[in-house]
Amino acid sequence: MTTRLQIAFQGEPGANSHEACRTHFPQLEPLPCATFEDAFEAIKSGEAALGMIPVENSIAGRVADVHHLLPNSGLKIIGERFKPIRFQLMANRGVALDQVKTVASMPIALGQCRKTIRKLGLKTESAGDTAGAAKALSEHPDPTRAAIAPALAAELYGLDILLKDIEDEHHNTTRFLVMTAERDPPRPPAGVLCVTSFVFRVRNLPAALYKALGGFATNGVNMTKLESYMENGAFTATFFYAEVDGRPEDLPVSRAFEELGFFSERFEILGVYPADPFRETAGT
Repeated sequence: MTTRLQIAFQGEPGANSHEACRTHFPQLEPLPCATFEDAFEAIKSGEAALGMIPVENSIAGRVADVHHLLPNSGLKIIGERFKPIRFQLMANRGVALDQVKTVASMPIALGQCRKTIRKLGLKTESAGDTAGAAKALSEHPDPTRAAIAPALAAELYGLDILLKDIEDEHHNTTRFLVMTAERDPPRPPAGVLCVTSFVFRVRNLPAALYKALGGFATNGVNMTKLESYMENGAFTATFFYAEVDGRPEDLPVSRAFEELGFFSERFEILGVYPADPFRETAGT
């Protein structure tokens, strides 16, 4: 039994989320969870001190399940981390590349490595998790099979990496949110560039969304994200997840939130946290 504090992530050991935990919180023991619901529950219950939760990928887009869980999770966002995604083609020890006929991984990973797969003429097989595909290969060795997974999976499951960094797009990046069960976590120090994440549902009034968002434009607040999704499967109950630069106590943000609140029947701040320096280098 570990004596270190834990950080929860969704997936098998060796997944990209596991790598993100080891990179950004090496002092914490990574805690693998089968589902996002399990990861959230581990944080809420105190089993894990923090959670490393992916919310969007530069190629695949948003992680939809997470946005449905966030508003009612009772958790707060205290940080963000960006992780470049690198996929490795791996096989059992001693297997040569020309022996491989089939490759397994989760569909998103297979799609993001299609050029290499096509060049090698490999058949594909879907798996629920990248690291899970590597784990299955280690448990059932087969010289004709390979897996696509992060490098950590090869390390953990005793596999050889046959080809490195086979993703089609090298700008492939996943953004993670760092979650805590603290109801009122400390705000970042003064002078730190911050992001504020929040959810809201507008009132059933004509042009309510337009009016609710008008305060951000008139107060010069930069809204970096606005996403809608249905709540409880109801087509008339649309929730919005949004992010802005700044803090709620900044006068422009405060005024924008006041106007938003007037036209919303629900408004909740999910977190105020430092902007990851990766934002400044993205796209350069």
